Amino acid sequence: MRLIILTTLVMLAFAANSVLGRWAIGGGHMEAVDFGLLRLASGAAMLWALCALRRQGPQERLGPSLLGGTSLLVYILGFSISYVALDAGLGALILFGVVQVTMFAWGLLRGQAARPLQVGGAALALVGLAYVVWPGEGAEVPLWAAALMGLGGFGWGVYSLAGRGARDALGATTVNFTLASVLLLPWLWISGDAPVSGLGALLAVISGAGTSALGYALWYRILPQIAPPVAATVQLSVPVIAILAGSVILGEAIGLRLVVGAVLVLGGIALVVRGK
Repeated sequence: MRLIILTTLVMLAFAANSVLGRWAIGGGHMEAVDFGLLRLASGAAMLWALCALRRQGPQERLGPSLLGGTSLLVYILGFSISYVALDAGLGALILFGVVQVTMFAWGLLRGQAARPLQVGGAALALVGLAYVVWPGEGAEVPLWAAALMGLGGFGWGVYSLAGRGARDALGATTVNFTLASVLLLPWLWISGDAPVSGLGALLAVISGAGTSALGYALWYRILPQIAPPVAATVQLSVPVIAILAGSVILGEAIGLRLVVGAVLVLGGIALVVRGK
């Protein structure tokens, strides 16, 4: 029961990032890149505090840290900027779909055998993503925003793959958040005095120090206790939670296109997982 509760908390934290980002950025409370920088910096501060509590600092090699920090930065930028125009649930669906397809494609490139069920599932997920963002009648999804969220998903997929070989998950995450924050610092000179409301700053800090730093730390702690197929399957709940939360908290509409696309994407990913 304890493991189920902790896993549920992690999934809620992952979905909350999309809601918090859309709330702060889409609501005009904060500029997108400033939100990303404050999220990274507050997350890094929380992670360093966790390292201090365990009395062991991060000890990571330069190569993996550079890859992890850079890919995390790509994710943060794509995620943040795209939420200028995307609803929380739609953004989470695109992000999650691209992450899973990226990791599956990497396995194929490494020579990992793929079963027909897995290939069919990946194709179904891609069809679902295409259906959601394809121009149609009524409100259209801005392709530039969908592409940026896809880029963010690719960055998160690479970040996840790079983290598999980390000897110390908490230490590696701390270094990656710190490095990504430093890489994004020059933006302060470029952006000038972009307006930041108190609510926007609060949402960014909650997303960084809370749902990101604490969420990731908790996830890596319970991950060894969960079988890989189960871990992949439970993450299917994240876009669904984000869609429902976006509707309740932000008043976002849940249209037929989004529902059909979500079923296709999540169903395709479930087939990939099942094929393992």
